[in-house]
Amino acid sequence: MVAFRVMIDRKFHLAELGRRFQQFPIVAIVGARQVGKTTLARTFVRQFKGATRYFDLEDAEDLGVLREPLLPLRELRGLVVIDEVQHLPGLFETLRVLADRPRRPARFLLLGSASVDLLRQSESLAGRISYYELRGLSLEEVGTGRLNRLWLRGGFPRAYTASTDERSLQWRRDFLRTFLQRDLPQLGFRIAAETLRRFWTMLAHWHGQVWNASEFGRALGFSEPTVRHYLDVLTATLVIRRLQPWYANVAKRQIKSPKVYVADSGVMHALLGIRSRADLLAHPKVGASWEGFLIGEIAQRLGVRSDECYFWGVHTGAELDLLVMRGSRAIGFEIKRTLAPQMTSSMRSAMDVLGLHRLYVVHAGERSFPLADNVLALSSTRLFDDIPPFR
Repeated sequence: MVAFRVMIDRKFHLAELGRRFQQFPIVAIVGARQVGKTTLARTFVRQFKGATRYFDLEDAEDLGVLREPLLPLRELRGLVVIDEVQHLPGLFETLRVLADRPRRPARFLLLGSASVDLLRQSESLAGRISYYELRGLSLEEVGTGRLNRLWLRGGFPRAYTASTDERSLQWRRDFLRTFLQRDLPQLGFRIAAETLRRFWTMLAHWHGQVWNASEFGRALGFSEPTVRHYLDVLTATLVIRRLQPWYANVAKRQIKSPKVYVADSGVMHALLGIRSRADLLAHPKVGASWEGFLIGEIAQRLGVRSDECYFWGVHTGAELDLLVMRGSRAIGFEIKRTLAPQMTSSMRSAMDVLGLHRLYVVHAGERSFPLADNVLALSSTRLFDDIPPFR
């Protein structure tokens, strides 16, 4: 049996839920299976001052109660939590009616193991609901002194807190099997587990590269629409991250396909058979793994949505690993697995073409130092000291 240490208190997420409830009658937490949504919700319930009611739609009794949801829900007051809400998509129309009541006697916290699109929410909830994507544990939560452990094991709480690396790996392998054999069918996807495992493993080897449906199709013996569908499924269930390209107004031919990343570094390492830090540092994908891990950490630190994050590249070679756009502000990040980064022509091109307000070159060394005007070489151990939240 895998042993676990005490769970980490996720204070930032609890505070963020409270802030969102000040503006919206409905808040939905979406995230991959086992990322900690239920634990977070139950902690929020314990801290809530008022009446609470918890429904788990994977429980047959609770699901039966909410088959006709208006009557049981309209009698409740305070905070109502509905877990695994994707099992009852018709619930959203009832929630619209309840959210529009005078004085709003109840607020609703929804949990779903899928993306916003997969939840198929009603358009009528616009303005009434806030979606909050819960990701795995972050450096801000565990401390930058545990960076290497978080990078190797990933951010799933039970994988990170396992008593040894071997037990963490065991948990991640069990997660992969359960996700493919049980969780995806429960979400309505009918794809052979072994087929999707092969596809996911190939994505781990492709991690950090530009998506190429035809190459995946040839390698796996499937049509391009089929492999696109597989990618959509894993993206919708939040275990794959697609980083969309940004198009600048330049004459050069720009890359127009997304990059793909396994969303959790620990899951990626399990797919690649990486057991230890020594294995990781010797693996050909170490640089790509480092890049994907830090992209996720930066996005969490800045507090940005997926649709505010891009990469940029031209076919002649200039590129930028991460471009964060919010309104007229553009901040760039270049990620290097090196101890002493230097300014490059590609970075200068990105600064000029994209009009960056600031460029950070995130590296594996211990010090942060300026490289040029508005360009900072940023130590990965100082992500939370030298860059402010982008809120």
